[in-house]
Amino acid sequence: MATATTYGARAHARAQEGAHAEAMPVVPAREWPAPPCEAGRLVWAETVAGGNYTHRVLARGTELRLTDPRGDACAHLLLYVAERPWERLNVADTVKVQWNAYPREGRLLLSDQGRVLASVVADTSGRHDALCGTSTLVRNTERYGDGTPQSVSPAGRELFKLAAAKNGLEPRDLAPSLSFFQGVEVRDDGDLDFTGSAGPGGSVTLRAEQDVTVLITNVPHPADPRPDYVSTPLEVLAWRAAPTAPGDPLWEATPEGRRAFLNTTEFLAARGLA
Repeated sequence: MATATTYGARAHARAQEGAHAEAMPVVPAREWPAPPCEAGRLVWAETVAGGNYTHRVLARGTELRLTDPRGDACAHLLLYVAERPWERLNVADTVKVQWNAYPREGRLLLSDQGRVLASVVADTSGRHDALCGTSTLVRNTERYGDGTPQSVSPAGRELFKLAAAKNGLEPRDLAPSLSFFQGVEVRDDGDLDFTGSAGPGGSVTLRAEQDVTVLITNVPHPADPRPDYVSTPLEVLAWRAAPTAPGDPLWEATPEGRRAFLNTTEFLAARGLA
């Protein structure tokens, strides 16, 4: 179809309606082919290509499932309280408060205010990382020859900058991130061993315990030793659900977690949000 004229360009653009690519958002989300819940509850359905990013604001109680269909995705995650982005995911406190450096089912993702941003309600992968953060422009340029967002080997931090800007955030707002589907383990001598992926089909489900802005990049883990830039698609689904409540096993699992949930509920109640 000729696009040399305005009419031709318009006709070409309109002809793309209904077209599908391997990596793209599905709008409306209920048209996702195999929803994990009632289709009417889906609020986000997207496949993120390797070397790309996505972002969304999710309401309190929303559940977010990330899936690695082919076994070489690596989802790097940042969280901010919507409308109050100065409260954000603090990976150091998430590790320190819960006495554990390995994100797993039952763990909480905490802010530096001692409140819960999200909880990990399901995990079939077990290969995650709270120690290394994401890749950088300098590191990717050294390893792959380029790390800019438009290159074939974009760095996670550079993609985070783009996602952040679309939510009114600046580079200075980018704290260390969590990584899902590519993990590391700490050896007795303190060095890190890259454990890689658990294989195709692994998933992790998070529950938003406050209204949160979610930033996700899908790029190779910085400790991945392979010389090539390997990053396969990431599936992102979110649906309406309910926040964790007192009496839930997740709420009662540890004294530290219980206090974090109480901190969160008290704060939200004072604002009329809980």
